[in-house]
Amino acid sequence: MLDLQKIDQSWTLFLDRDGVINHEKHLDYIYNYEEFLFYEGATHALKILADNFGIIVIVTNQRGIGKQLMSDLDLMLIHNQMLQDIEAAGGRIDAIYYCSSMDNDHPDRKPNSGMAKKAKEDFAEIDFSKSIIVGNNISDMEFGRNAGMHTVYLKTTHPDLPMPNKAVDMTSNSLLNFARALVGK
Repeated sequence: MLDLQKIDQSWTLFLDRDGVINHEKHLDYIYNYEEFLFYEGATHALKILADNFGIIVIVTNQRGIGKQLMSDLDLMLIHNQMLQDIEAAGGRIDAIYYCSSMDNDHPDRKPNSGMAKKAKEDFAEIDFSKSIIVGNNISDMEFGRNAGMHTVYLKTTHPDLPMPNKAVDMTSNSLLNFARALVGK
């Protein structure tokens, strides 16, 4: 069980991107920043979360690159603008990890825990037992379980997922609702 009262700056927050921070395009990809639309309250949530977590990273599957529908540069441009907008709102993201592989067995493709391991290589202070993944898919929850993290499932894109689910510690309707629950508001 996840006790939000225990969270402090020694904790790490892992976030999925599409369906968590921004609206997910149904059966498609975000190709440029004009298509990137923050969920209402997401940048405010990221400010709250930045005040409560020592490290915040994004872990995102980006198969659109593997399908050659977009390039690594296209993704970098989207992420650079996203980071600027998050920072302008008082939030922060410390690193972004993505997997463009088409192979479901690739160690970095969620639900596999490769991106968590890469984050741990870059931030030695990460303790997976004091980490949370917030995502909108069961693959995000399984990623968290595979790395030994706590899990928070957002009901943004799949609100009818049957609960309880052994991979889910907590549910929330949005990133802002999770941030508010964390600070008791």
